[in-house]
Amino acid sequence: MKTNRLLSVAMIVSVIVLAGFSAASLSLGSLGAASGVALAQVAPTALPPIAVSDVTSAPGSLAAFESTFEQIYTQVNPSVVNIDVIQQATTSSGGGRFGNSPFGFGQSGPSEALGSGFVWDKQGDIVTNNHVVNGASSISVTFADGTTVDAKVVGNDPNADLAVIKVDVPADLLQPVIVADSTQVKVGEIAIAIGNPYGNAGSMSQGIISGLSRTIPADSTGNSSTTYSIPDIIQTDAAINPGNSGGVLVDDQGRLIGVTSAMESSSGSGSGVGFVIPSAIVEKVVPALIKTGHFDHPWLGLSGTTLTPDLVKAMNLKSSQKGVLVMDLAAGGPAAQAGLKASDTQATVSGQQVPVGGDVITAVNGQPVNRFEDLMSYLLNQTQPGQSVTLTILRGGKEQTLKLTLGTMPTN
Repeated sequence: MKTNRLLSVAMIVSVIVLAGFSAASLSLGSLGAASGVALAQVAPTALPPIAVSDVTSAPGSLAAFESTFEQIYTQVNPSVVNIDVIQQATTSSGGGRFGNSPFGFGQSGPSEALGSGFVWDKQGDIVTNNHVVNGASSISVTFADGTTVDAKVVGNDPNADLAVIKVDVPADLLQPVIVADSTQVKVGEIAIAIGNPYGNAGSMSQGIISGLSRTIPADSTGNSSTTYSIPDIIQTDAAINPGNSGGVLVDDQGRLIGVTSAMESSSGSGSGVGFVIPSAIVEKVVPALIKTGHFDHPWLGLSGTTLTPDLVKAMNLKSSQKGVLVMDLAAGGPAAQAGLKASDTQATVSGQQVPVGGDVITAVNGQPVNRFEDLMSYLLNQTQPGQSVTLTILRGGKEQTLKLTLGTMPTN
């Protein structure tokens, strides 16, 4: 397999589409900026957490529960902006970064797309998804009070699907979000999304955290052969629809859990399976985008897959063996230079020929690697380009260690 960026093999069973684009073929200026609702500016202080038991424990508790959501909206909505993007004509057939997205650009004339974003700091930096502003010829931002201004891209990272755009507005219009620690989020906790679905400014939806440690494809253009995926993705059943991309998912105190990015759907509308880039990645990537315009991802230069029972059997490993099978190596990449071996034989698994026989990665710097997602997560959160790491591998059923120096993931 020839690719400039080999890191993971992602298998998407059902259709995953952009949550952020609501695009149509338009003449320029045919859609005005979304009108906002004037909201009182409140101090960015986190609210007390919602206790579900409060809803039923006393008379009037339902009203108190509703009031808490109202307070969260009043606190957070001024931080959320609507983004209007004009992109020039393309020759694309409309495939978004997750395949045949109904929100891709494939029209013969200029097209307009709507997304979301949120205020990061008092200097006018706005965070959104890279796929919202990628390739834009013009960008405008509308605040909750209806103020609309032009914006420019100051940095973007396709591999994390994040971008920073900048606006020049009075400081009192800039209410930065409060950021939560997404590594502490648990399944079942309340989650609230605020964004611009279908151009409906300042829309709020509520659900729970449905799952953790998901992955979604990172390519934001639909034109790359990359198979890199973003790790540590949060899943939620809070309604996420076209136009929500780049918006916020917050907790019961109004703190940012992550950036609403995509949804899994066969119809192009919300199905209760939304995907969110966690705040831990946002906090790591965004400062670099503001400072340098880009973020350097550590790079192993390999593709692989999580061991399955069928693969374990085909490779004559112990039935309890876990790890990541190295399937292919990037020529001249860090893994190849360190002497890792890729799969070099074929075996029949579930009636199909699959590559086997490569090294199996079981740990990195002593941290167990049970799934490919574990390897990606560790590299992104714990390492940086140029850093030396030690891989524990199985080769021919025998354990050994290899040291390598991480590279920088190619951008093309």
